[in-house]
Amino acid sequence: MKEKKINLYLINVIATMLILPLACIITEAVIKTTPVNWPLIGKYFIFWAIGARLLIAGLKQSLQPRFTAEQIFNIRNSEESLAVVRELGFANICLGLAGILSLFHMEWRPVAAITGGLYFGLAGLLHVFRAPASLNETIAKVSDLFIFGVVLLYLFFTVIP
Repeated sequence: MKEKKINLYLINVIATMLILPLACIITEAVIKTTPVNWPLIGKYFIFWAIGARLLIAGLKQSLQPRFTAEQIFNIRNSEESLAVVRELGFANICLGLAGILSLFHMEWRPVAAITGGLYFGLAGLLHVFRAPASLNETIAKVSDLFIFGVVLLYLFFTVIP
């Protein structure tokens, strides 16, 4: 009997995109009696979905580029692709760091939302126009477009006058 493998990528995506932001939003709303509004949603969504997720992805891509090449894009036996994936990882670390720091510097949130949200939107569109190479690419597509949508709403309700 074949043993089912736990999809850690899916767990990471669900945790950083839904569970952890919602837990923080609810906790702050209850403990500090902060109203649940777009500034509060953005605070934790940018921190977790952009900051933590991209920082984690960037570290994984930089240290283990083969995972992204093979498990997301289904590129096998291509040593040349690993250098490109590693550089993608460096960019993700930078975007993720901006999202992390936005938790402590609220003036960074719009910039982190715009840059991280645009990244997810463009990456999601790229996935839309490709036939999914793997389950993980489908997960990436759905989560990228979801994050882009939430960030658009955050920016619409908080930044645009």
